[in-house]
Amino acid sequence: MSLVVSKFGGTSMGNAECMLRSAEISVQQKSFLICVSATSGTTNQLISLGQTAEKGDSNQVQMLAAELIAKHQTIAKDLGLPQDHAPLIQLFEEMLSIAKGMQLLKDCSPRALDILLSLGERTSSVLFAQAMKTQLAKANVKKEVVLFDARDVIATDDQFGSARPQIAKIAELAQSQILSKYPQDKYVIVTQGYIGRSLSGNSTTLGRGGSDYSAALFAEGLNASTLEIWTDVTGIATTDPRICKEAKFIDEISFKEASEMAIFGAKVLHPATVEPAMRKNIPVFVGSSFDPAKKGTWVKKEVTQAPLMRALALRKNQTLVTLSTPEMLQTHGFLFKIFKVFNDHKISIDAITTSEISVSVTIDGEIKSQSQLVQDLKQFADVQIENGYSLVSLIGNNINHTAGLAKKIFTAIEDINVRMICLGASKHNFCFLVDAANGEKAIQKLHTEFIH
Repeated sequence: MSLVVSKFGGTSMGNAECMLRSAEISVQQKSFLICVSATSGTTNQLISLGQTAEKGDSNQVQMLAAELIAKHQTIAKDLGLPQDHAPLIQLFEEMLSIAKGMQLLKDCSPRALDILLSLGERTSSVLFAQAMKTQLAKANVKKEVVLFDARDVIATDDQFGSARPQIAKIAELAQSQILSKYPQDKYVIVTQGYIGRSLSGNSTTLGRGGSDYSAALFAEGLNASTLEIWTDVTGIATTDPRICKEAKFIDEISFKEASEMAIFGAKVLHPATVEPAMRKNIPVFVGSSFDPAKKGTWVKKEVTQAPLMRALALRKNQTLVTLSTPEMLQTHGFLFKIFKVFNDHKISIDAITTSEISVSVTIDGEIKSQSQLVQDLKQFADVQIENGYSLVSLIGNNINHTAGLAKKIFTAIEDINVRMICLGASKHNFCFLVDAANGEKAIQKLHTEFIH
C-alpha cells in the first residue's frame, strides 16, 4: 500500500476556506500523514509578541495576544468548533503564560522563543484536524483523524532556533509511535511542521521554512512512497516569476538540481527538504493547494530530460569577505583556521574562491566591519568586508564540462560587472556575484539567453 505524506504551508492554512480545500486535497490524495504550518503570518506575530514581552510592554502584549486568539477563534468558528474548544483554550492559555513569563523576566531567549513559536503549528493543527474530519465525512471515508504531536517523533539537538534533526532517532520513533499504533487503512495523522523536541526534552524549531523539512523527515522515517509539498504556487519555475515574467513551470527536476535551486535562493522548497527524500529515493511533488488541478512539478532521482540549463536562482543580501595574508603562500592550515572562526560563529559559507595569498567567501546577510566575527578573522589576515551583493546561480547539468558556456554567459551580461565567480565544485551549478542593483537584470538577461 502506498504511503503519502503531505505538507501544507501557511497560505494553505490561511483561513477556514483554505483549510477545507487543503483537507479535500488530502482526502483525494489519500494522504496518511499531513504536516501543517502555522496559519499565514502567525509565526511573525509570535516573534513580535516575544520581543514585545521582553521589553515589558504589558498593554502591547495583551493587544498582540488578543489579535492572535481572535484570528484563530474566527477560523474555529467557521469550521464549526465551539469558542470554548478545550484544546484551543489550553494553547491560548499557554501562549499568555509564556508571554507573561517573558515580560516578568524581560527575557526572550532562543529557548523560550522556540516554545512560544511552537504554538503556531500546534494551534493550526488543531483547526486542520477539524477540517479533515469534515472532509472525510463528506467523502464518506471511514477513517479516524489523529492529532499527533510532531515533537514525539522529530528528535533534535538543543540548537534553539535552528535545531538539527537526529535522523536515526526520528526513524525509530516514526516506526514505534506512528506506524505500529496507527494502521493507515484506519487512521489519518495530522501533525505539525517546523517543531521538534531535543533529546533533553526541550521544544525546538528547525528554522524558518522548516515545515517542508519536517514533512521530508516524516516521509523518510515512515518510508513513504510519495512526499507532497502543497504551497501557493503551481510548482517549481525556471526562475522567480516576479523577477522574470517569461518564467515557466518545470514538469520534472532531479533531486540534485532542486537542491542547488533551494540552496541558492529559490523559495519554493526549504534547502534541506530534498536530503531526506534523496536518502530514501522518495519522489517529491510540488503543487498549488489553490489550483490542485495544475500538474505541478515532480522532483525525482531520475528524470527523462537533463538540459544543460534548467533554471536560474537569485540570492540577495550577500556579503563578500576577503582575507589576505602572505602567510597563506605555500603553507598549510590557513583555511582550517578561518573556517573554524566561521564555524564558531555558526555562519555558513556559500561560495569560495582562492588565490596565492587571499581567499574570498560569500555569506548570507550583512556583516558589520566592527562585528566580533571580523575581529576574530583579523587575528589571521587582513579582512575586507563588502556588503550589498546578489549571488546569481545557473542550475542545470554538466555545466562544468561544457565548452563555450562561460563565453555565452558573460556575453549575455556583458554590461554587468561580475565581482566573483564560482565554478567547478558541482556539475549542476555555475554562480557568480554581482552588485545588488544588477541581480534581477542579470537573471532576466540569462533567462532570455538560455531558457526563454
